[in-house]
Amino acid sequence: MVITDRDMEILRLVYRFKFALGRHVGVLVGFTGSRASDRRLKALVDAGYLSRKKYLYGVPYLYTVAHKGRILIGANKRENKIRLEQITHDSYVLDAVIFFKEKYGLLLADIESERELHIKDGFGTRKHQPDFVFTYEGKRYAAEVELTPKAKANLEKNVRDNYLNYDNQIWVTDDTKVLAMLQNLSNDYSNIEILRLGEIT
Repeated sequence: MVITDRDMEILRLVYRFKFALGRHVGVLVGFTGSRASDRRLKALVDAGYLSRKKYLYGVPYLYTVAHKGRILIGANKRENKIRLEQITHDSYVLDAVIFFKEKYGLLLADIESERELHIKDGFGTRKHQPDFVFTYEGKRYAAEVELTPKAKANLEKNVRDNYLNYDNQIWVTDDTKVLAMLQNLSNDYSNIEILRLGEIT
């Protein structure tokens, strides 16, 4: 199999976000149709660069980077652990990436995943990072998908961190409690924008 630049882009994308669904790859890597992207993904699976597995009923196959693919892109050789309780959230994160990429005309190079942000932090105490960060017109945006309520103090800490570190922070939710807490916090933190999940999907 001849590995193309687009194949490398697919492998890096999937690695950066731990996994991707076929539809995410198709849009983010710029395939003209789902058939073409599905064929290429199958070829990468058959050649041992990607793995494909069903984890949850009703959720399509998840693609992850296999050992051979991680070696090819110079990534950590350790296999990704897929947490079942995070699959829905992480899939919506990629939907949000697509939404903002198309809304602002971003390149994948303009976007940093949570994984990349943690790698930059090094091996010290693990701190909160947004789900992804993007740069648009010289400003840094933190993007967060919040599907379930968390303790108000924890949410406020994350909002405060984003307020101090980024020009703008965008929260995506469909939970009424989260929405109410964020609207309340927006009185004290002026750079909050709130989107409903339906707007990005």
